[in-house]
Amino acid sequence: MIDGPLIVGAGPVGLSAALLARARGLPAHVVEHLPAAAAKPGSRAIFLHRQTIQTLAAAAPGLADRVVREGLVWAGRATYWAGRRVHHRRHAPMPAGLAPYVCLPQPRVETLLRETAVRAGVTFSWHARADEVTLLDDSVLVRATDGRQWCAAFVVAADGAGSTVRRRLGIRMDGDARGHAFVVVDVADDPARPLPAERVFHYRHPRAAGRNVLVVPFAGGHRVDLQCRADDDPAALAADPSAWLRPLLPPGHAGEITWSSHYLFRQAVAETFTSGRVLLAGEAAHLFAPFGARGLNSGIADAAAAVDAIASVGQAGLVRPRAAFGTDGSGAALRTDGSGAALGALASYDRVRRAAAERNRAAAGKALAHLTAAAPHRRATQRAAALAARVLPRAGAWLDRRPFGPRDAGIPGSLY
Repeated sequence: MIDGPLIVGAGPVGLSAALLARARGLPAHVVEHLPAAAAKPGSRAIFLHRQTIQTLAAAAPGLADRVVREGLVWAGRATYWAGRRVHHRRHAPMPAGLAPYVCLPQPRVETLLRETAVRAGVTFSWHARADEVTLLDDSVLVRATDGRQWCAAFVVAADGAGSTVRRRLGIRMDGDARGHAFVVVDVADDPARPLPAERVFHYRHPRAAGRNVLVVPFAGGHRVDLQCRADDDPAALAADPSAWLRPLLPPGHAGEITWSSHYLFRQAVAETFTSGRVLLAGEAAHLFAPFGARGLNSGIADAAAAVDAIASVGQAGLVRPRAAFGTDGSGAALRTDGSGAALGALASYDRVRRAAAERNRAAAGKALAHLTAAAPHRRATQRAAALAARVLPRAGAWLDRRPFGPRDAGIPGSLY
């Protein structure tokens, strides 16, 4: 029997859950299908909001400081319409402790989380692909494809968009299954011709055949998101990105293309975030369009809420103290009685985090509807705003905001 929550998935959501459990004095064990030394390509999720940074600060001493120190805060942001700038805002430098966000590639964030987790006494089972999930009266049994198995009072399923745990439990994803295609490319910095450390959005970029293009700086490079048209072949655009990317960069820019990929971004939310004593978190529970950075940030909010729910069962008398928090992995052991309190805590988690996911999906949907501009009135409104921006700064500011949608999870004090 695992003393403490069993966490399936060693991505940023699972690792955050493990660290937050340790911060509560609970042991945590993580099961991950990849080997311990597996390298993940690409920048992936790069934007960590202040709320997420504060959560990491609560998870382990010094962790947030390292993330902020290694991350990048933009020097400003700009928006263009068909090559003409309609909005520009420079950001005043801020002390590191007051950073409103940082941009840091997800693989580096995961490395920092994993190193911190090992020091905090989190234990791991690597190269262990969860395959079977059995709900027992007061625990959960997880079995891997190689025969290893673990039994725990609670399981946090943070095993990503294709979550095996979710599928084995028969939990459906409700939402848009069509997807919207984007090509994503990472470009390393060119010290001789550095790009501005500004987030830049282009509506109808004239050197991208009128496609929308987003350029986001992060520590070490820039990410370029190309919004595909219906007749595009995303795989072909990702396979040879230099053909369309180089015209978007300054002449002579020699930054290396370090990664390219293409995605169908879906909008979907699990029909329930809990089953028995299993709590879904992150992309195992919800999928959002990327603009607005809701995926990773809401996933870490899920992790915090999941650990709060598990710890609240302990506050009801279902956790017996075993030892003070220490680097040897000791902590408190979760007992397996008191199903009523456990079910109440999980029902609260499901209600609050699923409602937040629905609001996040709606917000991401507004951003996606603006970007695709399928309806004539949306295209007309955007054109009118671009014309008005010549004399009305707020029209340009509106065009700058709209591709990212509102941030409001419907929870006091939480954007995600």
